[in-house]
Amino acid sequence: MFLPISQKGPPPRAMLMEALGEEGRVRARAVLSTFPGYAPTPLHALGGLAGETGVAAIHVKDEGRRFGLSSFKSLGGAYAVVSLVLEEAAKRLGRKVRPEDLAKPEIREIASGMTFCCATDGNHGRSVAWGAQLAGARCEIFIHAGVSEGRAAAMAAFGAHINRIEGSYDDSIALSAEMAAKHGWIVVSDTAWEGYEAIPLSVMQGYTTMIGEALDALPQPPTHIFLQAGVGGLAAAVAAYAAQRLGTAAPRIVVVEPARAACLYASAEAGRSVTIPHGEPTIMAMLECATPSPLGWEVLRHLADGYVTLEEQASPAVMRRLAEPASGDPAIVSGESGGTGLAGFLACMADPAARAHLALGPTSRILVFNSEGATDPAIYEAIVGRKPEEMAA
Repeated sequence: MFLPISQKGPPPRAMLMEALGEEGRVRARAVLSTFPGYAPTPLHALGGLAGETGVAAIHVKDEGRRFGLSSFKSLGGAYAVVSLVLEEAAKRLGRKVRPEDLAKPEIREIASGMTFCCATDGNHGRSVAWGAQLAGARCEIFIHAGVSEGRAAAMAAFGAHINRIEGSYDDSIALSAEMAAKHGWIVVSDTAWEGYEAIPLSVMQGYTTMIGEALDALPQPPTHIFLQAGVGGLAAAVAAYAAQRLGTAAPRIVVVEPARAACLYASAEAGRSVTIPHGEPTIMAMLECATPSPLGWEVLRHLADGYVTLEEQASPAVMRRLAEPASGDPAIVSGESGGTGLAGFLACMADPAARAHLALGPTSRILVFNSEGATDPAIYEAIVGRKPEEMAA
């Protein structure tokens, strides 16, 4: 289902756009570039699919290879954790601390007394756990009943203590905040709430790295970006950075969600942030959120040109399409939520009203993000019929 946006909301606060602009990207990269394995992720041109769908170009920024964590989330949670450790060390030591100092004994000693926690569907928690391990801090992760054992094990492998609860993602957010207040832990959430904005904004700032890399590598700026959304952090960070960097050439922004968890679509329809009822789980598990992040909503209500919801079959269909691509295109390993942006584009191309509203046609240059690879290899194999390691991109 497509929701066109003709009248946009008020501009976001200046401090929010500044954090998600070029200066914010530079700050994030200064930290992230010191992490082991840092390198820009691949940008794949899908010329075959572009010809098939009648647009000028389709590019996929493949975050499934980021830091070996298989998700764009590795840019956010880990960045926020390490930044907080460096800030605390600078405060205690009374001097400037550089990202390169993270391994020094005096910094490790300070980090060892810090505990970070978060609620997660899997990928954000993996990033927070990795960041805590890099810094030498402790980590507590809260997951709901729907998080797979494979994803839980991946977080535990970084030394995190896993707390599984009954209930939803939003229930796990509430419990993580409650336990943090009780024990003096630091919540590193990818969603904000009243009185809690700085850390989620830091998480979003980390995401500007991938859109910056994409725009650096593209032969021409995109005319359209299709962005998957859970609470809206990825979509807002990409939209805010692209709008500021490209100015009058800024692309149209389309937000894509599972129909079973379309909190941003519902908010756009209502003209205000709303919480949707929890219903049947979605296969697009990393996007299963009932309440938008206030920061994400503040950006997207001003920058989004349309919202798309996808039915459940869209996820496995686009996973298989990326695994067995159009002629000449590379194969891409994409998890259940990873190809949602591309699926949203395909849905809009099949909808005459969406095509007309978004001016999609032969001159359109499309950018999407493969937000996760096979973060649970067993699920990937069950859907695609091949092990992720058998794929080559």
